[in-house]
Amino acid sequence: MKKKPVSIRNIADELKISVTTVSFVLNGKAKEKHISKELTKKVLDYAKLINYKPNQIAQSLRTGKSKILVFMVEDISNNFFAKLARIFEDIAYDKGYKVIFCSNENDDEKSNELITLFNFRQVDGFVIVPSPGIKDTIENLIKDNIPVVLLDRFFDGLDCNSVVIDNEKASFDATQHLIDNQFKNIGFVTIAPDQSQMEGRLSGYIKAIDENGLKPHTLEIPYDQVYKGKGKELVRKFFEEEKDLDAVFFATNYLTQTGLEIFKENNPSLINDLGIISFDDNDMYKIYSPTITSVSQPLNDISTKLMEIMLPLLKKKDVTETTHKVMVNAELIIRQSSLSK
Repeated sequence: MKKKPVSIRNIADELKISVTTVSFVLNGKAKEKHISKELTKKVLDYAKLINYKPNQIAQSLRTGKSKILVFMVEDISNNFFAKLARIFEDIAYDKGYKVIFCSNENDDEKSNELITLFNFRQVDGFVIVPSPGIKDTIENLIKDNIPVVLLDRFFDGLDCNSVVIDNEKASFDATQHLIDNQFKNIGFVTIAPDQSQMEGRLSGYIKAIDENGLKPHTLEIPYDQVYKGKGKELVRKFFEEEKDLDAVFFATNYLTQTGLEIFKENNPSLINDLGIISFDDNDMYKIYSPTITSVSQPLNDISTKLMEIMLPLLKKKDVTETTHKVMVNAELIIRQSSLSK
């Protein structure tokens, strides 16, 4: 037979005090309600003795707060998002919040379904890496006074809190680094730029190429082609056709992995012959031969900024009172793969 959970009333009956007094003590309001230290200690000691655990659902209904945040990303298995989520979870936990993680696969239908579900469950706030077509959904959350912070990308014309990196500058600096190291035929392999982060990365590459009087060589792959496993063949075909390339800049870490696999399978010498840069770092890049240059996003800074924006939002009666759009700089970590051959 399942053991019935202990309630606040059980504690009150055992100690012969009111349910209200027990509730005030367990919710940290003893001092505010002028409850004596002796009685406070008596309640806390007994609650610990019987291993009392609060009913989170009842507590949520009573306070209107679940103390739960949603962290929705494109793909939680991606190295960048996984590391970022882990850091954010630690920061949130220290502030008294638990985090639910989920992946939207950059798919609008799944994004909307997950947002509707978690909003119905009355989570306190959302950190969202948005898929391309959910601008209206985000806008409706804000209208309903739900705290939202967009991560990694944003929507033009939408007044919403966001934390992103300066993708255009990071991409420009990486491309210019290759040019400074005497590479002239630089390929750029990217996800099709229908979102702000990819637009910025392509724009930075094109700007550096134009300013140096060079010719662009780009491959733009629709995200659904990558997710369906067809991206590898498109990348393979690109390198077969662009035989004059002397360097390549991959716009995401999973595109870098795809490119390195293709080099190993078809022409291993390309790993040493081409200049290579990856957007987003990976621990494995330190032990590749050659080691791989990368654009590294500041994970701790991003996570800290997310929580710095989210915490005040959770306490505001009107989430539209102030909007923070934070842009942080990435770091180019120079390794062997991008140096002059």
